[in-house]
Amino acid sequence: MAARFLKPSILGALIAALIVLAPAIAQAQNPKLAPQRQQKRLPEAPAKLPNVGADRTRGLDFLFGALKAAPDEVSAKHVEARIWALWMQTPSDTAALLMVRAKAAMDAKQMDVALKLLDAVVKLRPEYVEAWNRRATLYYLQNDYTHSLQDIEQVLSREPRHFGALAGLGMIMQDLGDDKRALDAFRKALAVNPHLERVPELVKTLTEKVEGRDI
Repeated sequence: MAARFLKPSILGALIAALIVLAPAIAQAQNPKLAPQRQQKRLPEAPAKLPNVGADRTRGLDFLFGALKAAPDEVSAKHVEARIWALWMQTPSDTAALLMVRAKAAMDAKQMDVALKLLDAVVKLRPEYVEAWNRRATLYYLQNDYTHSLQDIEQVLSREPRHFGALAGLGMIMQDLGDDKRALDAFRKALAVNPHLERVPELVKTLTEKVEGRDI
């Protein structure tokens, strides 16, 4: 079921397409030309995470089902927090410490320090999805879309249901002016998590631009 959301080959083609979009990327990566982009927020884990069980695979399958079936926003946020808690579970104490320090560095706008710490986590535990996702977010905040997309590919190859990475992919494609691919990514994110903030509005706006208004 999860594999249908985004195949690695498709995302690889998106990265290859960046060669064609090189002028747009150069413009987007200039902070003077895109000051508002720094204000965008990607879906991220809440500050306080609930305690969750150790059965990661069965737990995620159950929680994703519960997320789709959530009757209201409060229930959805509770389930979403449990999913983030499972994603954030680190495979070692060293990785956990590095992730905490990287988050603190990002909060303090010390992006170079955060990048070095996340590089270390990725090298230490390449199977740890959230290290790739956090680094993709850092690259996005720096307007480095090429590296952000590469890390998003790593995230989605390991967890195709990662709605944060899918939403990030949509934001990058939208910033680059590729509304069709942005719409596709946002729709995939909503298919996993129908309760994402702001994404339904983005889907509505992009649908009208890409497919036109209903007559």
